[in-house]
Amino acid sequence: MSRWYPKNGRVIFHVDMNSFYASVEMAFDPSLKGKPLAIAGNPEERRGIVVTSSYEARKYGVKTTMPVGEAKRLCPDLIVMRPNFERYRTASKEMFKILSDVTSNVQPVSIDEGYMDITKCENQGSPPDIAEQIQKRIYEELDLPCSIGIAPNKFLAKMASDMKKPMGITILRLRDIEKKLWPLPIEEMYGVGSKTADKLKKIHIQTIGDLANHPVLELKQLLGINGERLQNRANGLDQRPVDPDAVHEFKSIGTSTTLPHDTTEDTEVRAVLRRLSNKVEARMKNKKVVARNVQLMIRYHDRKTVTRSRQLKEFIHTSDDLFTAAIQLFDQHWSQDPVRLLGVTASDLAEQSEVTQQLDLFNYKEHADKEKLYKAIDDLTDKYGENPFKAISVPSEGNVTTSFQKDFLDDYKKE
Repeated sequence: MSRWYPKNGRVIFHVDMNSFYASVEMAFDPSLKGKPLAIAGNPEERRGIVVTSSYEARKYGVKTTMPVGEAKRLCPDLIVMRPNFERYRTASKEMFKILSDVTSNVQPVSIDEGYMDITKCENQGSPPDIAEQIQKRIYEELDLPCSIGIAPNKFLAKMASDMKKPMGITILRLRDIEKKLWPLPIEEMYGVGSKTADKLKKIHIQTIGDLANHPVLELKQLLGINGERLQNRANGLDQRPVDPDAVHEFKSIGTSTTLPHDTTEDTEVRAVLRRLSNKVEARMKNKKVVARNVQLMIRYHDRKTVTRSRQLKEFIHTSDDLFTAAIQLFDQHWSQDPVRLLGVTASDLAEQSEVTQQLDLFNYKEHADKEKLYKAIDDLTDKYGENPFKAISVPSEGNVTTSFQKDFLDDYKKE
């Protein structure tokens, strides 16, 4: 057994639920099993976006972020359903309970995946045995498939879990990386996005092995410190611990939404930005943080995406301030082309309790008056259930926002 549990090493699992939203719907309604299924926001709309799809649908080329209209052209028999986030939250919490029965050293990274450090679980069997038991329990108790990567660190475990889906268990040791990892295309490496992949290909890096063996100085010139970090990963080096408290860490708070239809209507854009600002404010309030930078993302009808940000003179925390910054950015940078998606992100965050605003004789009264107003609004919100003074916004039902997984992690840490 000691060969599985090295004295100076670690044994890390990455547990990745397979086609999670679609699998949960199939578990809830077994009649959907074996059929091509897609979960999408606004499925009735031609421009609704696929959030995830079953493996039966993927065989036809249906992919995440694909418009529903295109997905149905590829797969005429495709069943499209709206997401049921409460159902997914419940299933996820049950899945993480199963992981926690093995070890308390579990780090959720999203609603459908997490890391486990089982280095001290030798009494429960070999790592492959433990992985098989976890996979079996999740399938038998929740009727959900998952893949598990086993490795000496988080990066290799993540890569391993992607190598066999669905219901795979893959071991990736350091001695295996030259054979199993290095031949993979660079864009399949975790941590390498499409833009980074394009940059790497320009210096003739086509595979993970190319990255692993490239002169590090050139990588640092191209990507900064991230170039060296990615090369370390490609060589199987990753010292990050599995940290259950990492769920508390965050660098920014943002959300985005795909509009029901491409638009150039100013009132519609403003309503969407107001709703997004409200949501960011709620999450900032939950985390008790303030922000000094606001970023706006605009995706146009042709999928061209631009992001612009504004550094502020002082910290903000209200939806009004977020909205003001976002709309100013929009007015300044909108190309007048039809808009497909909008996003608002607050960054440069600090804990509210640690920020002391420097008030001078000229802004003290204004600041104090605003704080009284905000408190009055909060009191009314607590009494009536919603802010009675917020502008009417575009209905959010059916819209899939990118903040859902982060919201889940917010909830998870409260459990």
